[in-house]
Amino acid sequence: MSRLDELLRELPEAAKDVRLNAQAVMQQGALSAAQRHGAAVACALTLRDADLAAAVLADAAAAGVGDGVIDDARAAAAIMGMNNVYYRFRHMIGKEAYARKPARLRMQRLAQPKTSKVDLELFSLAVSAVTGCETCVRAHEQAVVEGGLTDEHVHDAVRLAAVLHAAAIARI
Repeated sequence: MSRLDELLRELPEAAKDVRLNAQAVMQQGALSAAQRHGAAVACALTLRDADLAAAVLADAAAAGVGDGVIDDARAAAAIMGMNNVYYRFRHMIGKEAYARKPARLRMQRLAQPKTSKVDLELFSLAVSAVTGCETCVRAHEQAVVEGGLTDEHVHDAVRLAAVLHAAAIARI
């Protein structure tokens, strides 16, 4: 049994659907094992649930996911932690004055993945879905599709993000 499965077994009965959905999204779909585990790590870190993060990190290691994927997932969580706040603010305010200002936020790591640019974008998309940044979701979805992944990849990554978000809520 995976560490995530062990953690999910502790969810209350009210979250049975979340438990079953989490097990499903971590086992099937269009995502490769590296994409699935990388997105899960990025989302768990974003959700700030130490036990959830430890479980998905342990499962990624058990699945043979390389250090580069984990590093890209950590980078996506960290950079989106900054960008999602900034760009969500600009979008919510909607003032042209803010839209014209350069962000002047360093984010070069997005252009320097340890593994794959499209996978780093996919992880960033999943995190942006969790945090609700429309601007970032749109930009990363476009980059993922232009990078050669399909709508199914996008759909599966966002489903995974949604279910892990629900699991973190159910653990409270």
